[in-house]
Amino acid sequence: MRLQSFLTDTPALLVVSLALGVAAQDRTTEQGEAQITDGNQECTPYFYAPSGNAIHNFPPIWTPATILSNDTEAMQKWQNISSSVPTNIQPKGTNQGNFTGVNYDIANDPDCWWSAHQCTTPKLAGLAPDVSNVPEPKTMGYGFDDGPNCSHNAFYDFLQQQNQKATMFFIGSNVMDWPLEAQRALTDGHEICVHTWSHRYMTSFQSQDAFAELWYTMKAIKLVTGVTPTCWRPPFGDVDDRIRAIANGLGLQTIIWKYDSNDWRNGQGGITPQDVDNNYMQFINNATSGTFDGAGGIMLTHELNNYTMSEAIKFYPQLQSAFQHLVPVGVALNKTQPYVETNYSLPTFQECKLAGLVLQTIADKCASRRYQRHDEQDGRLEQLGQ
Repeated sequence: MRLQSFLTDTPALLVVSLALGVAAQDRTTEQGEAQITDGNQECTPYFYAPSGNAIHNFPPIWTPATILSNDTEAMQKWQNISSSVPTNIQPKGTNQGNFTGVNYDIANDPDCWWSAHQCTTPKLAGLAPDVSNVPEPKTMGYGFDDGPNCSHNAFYDFLQQQNQKATMFFIGSNVMDWPLEAQRALTDGHEICVHTWSHRYMTSFQSQDAFAELWYTMKAIKLVTGVTPTCWRPPFGDVDDRIRAIANGLGLQTIIWKYDSNDWRNGQGGITPQDVDNNYMQFINNATSGTFDGAGGIMLTHELNNYTMSEAIKFYPQLQSAFQHLVPVGVALNKTQPYVETNYSLPTFQECKLAGLVLQTIADKCASRRYQRHDEQDGRLEQLGQ
């Protein structure tokens, strides 16, 4: 999605300073926040003490990130991984995606720059290929970018009613703006991945600043939800081997896509709702015609605004019918430990598949796996999820 649309088209992206402490009502728990059904009320800013009181430990919200001058932990981490980051790959273009004047050998694509050639197999030694599909046949790696959206309760309610889990790619600034909404994703059993701090084109950043975009998003998610992701998706797919090396140094697996719903572009550049519907239907038709019989697929879809979430709901029955399995990307990869913290787990794909064979739906089986959070302050274990 284009940055201009991202900053103007969704109520979730109100530029809110948590330090203002605005509170329209008692909104202090994920459970209470999840009960709100009025979209305007959902998107009324609120103050949540754990994140609000820590706001000065993060870059300004919606501002391209840099390492804070007093953040010795971030500086030490950057120092530890910087030697593995190539210095012969230069930043490209602007952080809003203007690549005018960039002199790059597209034909040979030496940096494996996705924006130039959709390259997903790094040329820098030691880097794993990007995840652009899933190995399990007839399977969709189901996920959504740009959350948490302040008005997502109706969408998350729908997913909960279907016992459907997904991978949510969260923006750090959104997590700090809407922390209880971020908590709901974990409580509902979704997989959480990083989608950078300010949602800019990552190859435009100097290496230390690209590190900060990922580092502070990981820290925000940990602060709010208690978990540290091990996966990320570059905004606009804009990644090269320099950025991959930084992500790899932070323990983040790069997840891309091969199919784009273009839901994020609705109303831009001549893209119409019919175009988006056609993209969904092409993906569904590919599934029914056998395209994913050998390996499954990933389509780019968004939690960006009410339109993109409504599209997801509208096409869910057809996706469910076209694919044998709709699961989070981590489940499709058999990645049972999605976070640095080991007291969380995802079911294996086989567990979900076997569940269907004993007349329990895949979603029910995946929903039955309990997600636990260890409260570091008092040692209690809290049960989360279904």
